[in-house]
Amino acid sequence: MSRIYWDTMLFVYWLESNAQHAQRVQKIMNRMEQRSDKLCTSIFAVGELLVGPRKTKDAEMERVIRGYFQTSAVELLPFNWETAEIYSRIRAENNVSPADAIHLATAAQARVDLFLTNDRQLCRLNIPGIHFIASLDTNLL
Repeated sequence: MSRIYWDTMLFVYWLESNAQHAQRVQKIMNRMEQRSDKLCTSIFAVGELLVGPRKTKDAEMERVIRGYFQTSAVELLPFNWETAEIYSRIRAENNVSPADAIHLATAAQARVDLFLTNDRQLCRLNIPGIHFIASLDTNLL
């Protein structure tokens, strides 16, 4: 069993049935379930995911998002003091956005096995605490 962190966009593709990426994300999800891997993300991702439905006043999608993340399907990782320290190092040493640094720091603090993203620039980074960073199109699982 591996702990696999998804950044927000993977959830967006999956929840919104994105024509280009949803099928790949579902394949990854299925493979993770077969392997008994643990899906994790930051509590910050929930906030990011709720922005779109709030803007469009889509109460049903808000309910779906809340419902999914309130189950045991996803381990929601906190942003705490140690995570803030890691965040500051990531921002100081790498050219990444604050949101990406929050995700990376949260994953690093939790010492995840794999960080999945669709941002190929993040795949070039070496972040202590994260064993591998891979893009959505990498065939790792």
